Amino acid sequence: MLCLTCGNDQVTGVRLDKNTLTLTVGDIETLVATVLPDEAADKDVNWASSNNAVAIVSEGRVTAVGMGVATITVTTTDGGKTATCAVTVLHPAETEMVIVEGGTMFMGSYGFPNRYVTLSDFTMGKYLVTQKQWNALMDENPSFFKGDNLPVERITWTDAQEFISRLNTATGKSYRLPTEAEWEYAARGGQKSKGYIYSGSNDIDDVAWYYDNCERTQAVGTKLPNELGFYDMSGNVYEWCSDFYGNYTDEPLTNPTGPDSGEYRVVRGGYCYADEVRCRVVIREYSWEEGLAVSFYGIRLVLQ
Repeated sequence: MLCLTCGNDQVTGVRLDKNTLTLTVGDIETLVATVLPDEAADKDVNWASSNNAVAIVSEGRVTAVGMGVATITVTTTDGGKTATCAVTVLHPAETEMVIVEGGTMFMGSYGFPNRYVTLSDFTMGKYLVTQKQWNALMDENPSFFKGDNLPVERITWTDAQEFISRLNTATGKSYRLPTEAEWEYAARGGQKSKGYIYSGSNDIDDVAWYYDNCERTQAVGTKLPNELGFYDMSGNVYEWCSDFYGNYTDEPLTNPTGPDSGEYRVVRGGYCYADEVRCRVVIREYSWEEGLAVSFYGIRLVLQ
């Protein structure tokens, strides 16, 4: 209990500095409560968690103990005024997600027909999967440049499927790679798109790590996000998609998943040694499922 006695006014309310928290198991975050008005005589507050198996709280210090959701409530002793914070606790291999409202885009690339593609709502990772998240489930980290907050890279499409399988087993959820259409729709900014060349800007240096501003991969989320809040969809590392690589047709499609078979899988987004053109949101590239040992291929996940 926090006790600060000053002034003579009655309490009219309380607010928290955060309304939502996304944590992973083991994380600790401190919430700050402000009792109103500033001149209130009694500023005592009590803290409680709706689910101590997920998150416990003491004097505003929230500790994530298990996967799930909990509500942290702060209550004033004078007047019983309350404020809440919704807490989501993820597995250490999970990342924060963004809900993408579906819509229609004119999808096409250099040398390929343009066609209208309509997508339903989907949920995709705000960030690339980091090495810390990868190491929480996998036996080896194949990345050339090492660092907890760097994107995992030099992984094959098959490696990605193994990580996803283990993550789904650990969480009971259903993660997968994005389709190429989902990836491009999110990279363009979905229904909030401003038509940028790169994901979030016409100035590549605002949003991407590429050959002209870095010499290696960089920590995820250190450039500006795009219109939907996604980071690093241009540059840093290529991102595997679920689709086989194949030629577009000009027919309108809804939730396309690519060809039924093929020799290659789609990769998108460019990487830290790519030039400006390869980091554009419309550029398509591809690789064998087993990839290349020296290639900077990473992943971003969709939650089904």
